[in-house]
Amino acid sequence: MNKAIVTENLSKKYKNNRGIQDINLEVDRGEIFGFLGPNGAGKTTAIKIMVGLMKPDKGNVRINGHDISDEYEKAMENVGCVVENEVHFSYLTAYENMKLRSRFYTDIDDAQIHKTLEIVGLIKYKNEKIKNYSLGMKQRFGIAIAILSNPDTIILDEPFNGLDVEGMVQMRKLILGLSKEKNTTFFISSHLIHDVELVCDRVGVIHGGKLLATDNTQDVLKNYSSLENYYLSEVDLSGNC
Repeated sequence: MNKAIVTENLSKKYKNNRGIQDINLEVDRGEIFGFLGPNGAGKTTAIKIMVGLMKPDKGNVRINGHDISDEYEKAMENVGCVVENEVHFSYLTAYENMKLRSRFYTDIDDAQIHKTLEIVGLIKYKNEKIKNYSLGMKQRFGIAIAILSNPDTIILDEPFNGLDVEGMVQMRKLILGLSKEKNTTFFISSHLIHDVELVCDRVGVIHGGKLLATDNTQDVLKNYSSLENYYLSEVDLSGNC
């Protein structure tokens, strides 16, 4: 089984007629996959369904070979995720939050907590309360929570959102480092074309709730010179421009 994530005909329609329609995609193990689209395109809806926070109207999701509907615990066993603006206990310190989260697992000790905070560059601030963190620090702390159990698949919803230039660079280095060192699979939703272009091995364009195209990033850059040109071309071809 070389596929980390597979979605088949994934659909969800809201009362306002927005949502997603027939999302079919496959993400290989060890791949960094970019789910690129504007705000309101359906990225978060798809991710919520993928991690079991929302039921689809139709379709199914398999993570690491397990159906999310029938084998939820097995499917999510080795998955870390950050969906939308995940709420932490802001009145607790980073260490206290991590300690609390570690109770969900059987083999995470203080050494693992400190190592995780070191990876995301927050070890110096482990005793600061989350409410005093900058946006970039909160984003990195979300990553720390996601990777605490050493998952082989990480799903991130808009990890670059709201970061300054330095924060974006740090986030890109973090994702690329984990991918290279641990062969971690990443599924990253974003509307920020430049960051997706610099980080992702492959990209899928979602617009108006539909997955318009997927392609290898290097092929995109070879054929279109930039991910922005590719994105605009696909949206234009779909008649949504």
